[in-house]
Amino acid sequence: MDRNAPRLLSVFLLLLVCLPSAARLAAAEEPVDLDVVTRIREEGFRHSQVMETVRHLTDEIGPRLTGSPQAKEASEWTRKTLAGWGLANAHLEPFEFGRGWSYSSASVTLLQPRTPLFAVPKAFTAGTKGPIHGSIAAVKISTEADFAQYHGKLAGKILLFSDPPPPREEDAEPRHYSADDLHELSEYRVPSDPEAREKRYRERVRMRRLRNKLFIEEKVLAILEGGDAPWGIVRVSGGGSYKPGEDPGPPSLVLPAEQFSRLQRLSEKNPAVEVEVDVKARFHDDDRNSYDAIAEIPGTDKADELVMAGAHLDSWHSGTGATDNAAGSAVVMEAVRILKAIGVQPRRTIRVALWTGEEQGLIGSYAYVGQHFGSRPVDADGTSRYGWRSTGPVEVKPDHAKLAAYFNIDNGSGKIRGIYAESNSAAAPIFEAWLRPLHDLGADTVTLRHTGGTDHLPFDSIGLPGFQFIQDGLDYTVMTHHTNMDTYDHLESEDMEQASVVLAVFLYQAAMRPEMMPRKPLPH
Repeated sequence: MDRNAPRLLSVFLLLLVCLPSAARLAAAEEPVDLDVVTRIREEGFRHSQVMETVRHLTDEIGPRLTGSPQAKEASEWTRKTLAGWGLANAHLEPFEFGRGWSYSSASVTLLQPRTPLFAVPKAFTAGTKGPIHGSIAAVKISTEADFAQYHGKLAGKILLFSDPPPPREEDAEPRHYSADDLHELSEYRVPSDPEAREKRYRERVRMRRLRNKLFIEEKVLAILEGGDAPWGIVRVSGGGSYKPGEDPGPPSLVLPAEQFSRLQRLSEKNPAVEVEVDVKARFHDDDRNSYDAIAEIPGTDKADELVMAGAHLDSWHSGTGATDNAAGSAVVMEAVRILKAIGVQPRRTIRVALWTGEEQGLIGSYAYVGQHFGSRPVDADGTSRYGWRSTGPVEVKPDHAKLAAYFNIDNGSGKIRGIYAESNSAAAPIFEAWLRPLHDLGADTVTLRHTGGTDHLPFDSIGLPGFQFIQDGLDYTVMTHHTNMDTYDHLESEDMEQASVVLAVFLYQAAMRPEMMPRKPLPH
């Protein structure tokens, strides 16, 4: 007898024992319909309409500040377009927002030597009702104790004021993720303390309100702030109030950092330096609602269950809101156009939502989630935002049990490199299986890390599977985010086609799998 026979027999018997387990593992592996993936890729790369969609949103409609006429035009146009592509139940869902705002022109002029300066007004601040002029005064307020030195000294002045920027939560994402970047991102990191972020945010809100109150009481004519980026880039968001009845404060404008620095130097040498400010702006009180655009591809045998995708349609107003976030909106629209064009019949209903109110604190998506799925208590002062509404019990509605997953696009026009699984360990291997036939497109990373600031957070905050994709940064963080550079010219067409294909695959696979997507424990 071969002296190795007992050892070989033992190995053979071990294999027999392991085979059932291996078979179970193979049977449990997430199925992927490669035929449909092929058809999605063919339609998405050879017949894409994503750039025409985003061109209309940016070039023809333009900036889409929540509550403005242009934002409402964009919501209606997306609803009509989705219906024209054959999606069902295309409609708008209103939520209470407040006053809309728009501006038609703004100018700041240094009077001696006479020099026109570039400036963009902050949203929801007042217009000037004609040109105003006054001497400039530099103001620095970092803490509440700084207020006392300015009492009785600011009337009739145009202030040079720059709010100290908040500490960065994380470094800017690289233009293109390298293999090493993605490997590092795939490694889990304990999330930062949400209470600490909430505390910093509350303090910034409190100081902003106190400063605005001071400037109103002191009868300040206008406020000029410096941009936070070089090369004439101006980053602008909100500065006044969209709440009816609240004083929006003096006109507030942002100048490029270089021009603001010049005014500061001049004011140091000559306190009598004067500037002229002229802002034509108005509030819109005729309709205090804003609107989310909704449409769907009906399901078949599991039609009462939902798979959702969304992006925010609103933007700030200095550019045309291309990378933030007409790009994401166009990708979401293109993904369902692809699925409709290839004639899929999903088991679950696939629903898309184009939100407004995101830039003011995810208001539109929170309103929709609260209306349909459930909610958590919101602080009475209204300062909680961006998913930090994390205290108090979850109150669920019947449809809470029917949402399989929500996927969000909101980080510019860079290609999708993977997905944040939001600490949902059971979802990670499912996503890895869905990404496998997309590795050649650069989408291959799943991380259990959490990411913030996008419309997946209202879903995640009440225990629903809500996810945001990992995207290449391109020029988003450094140049285009909330700036006058956020235009069609900074979009990457091939990347947007790739993102549309990846999203379409995820929507289809989530709609077809036998079981709902796994969930994390319900928050408490």
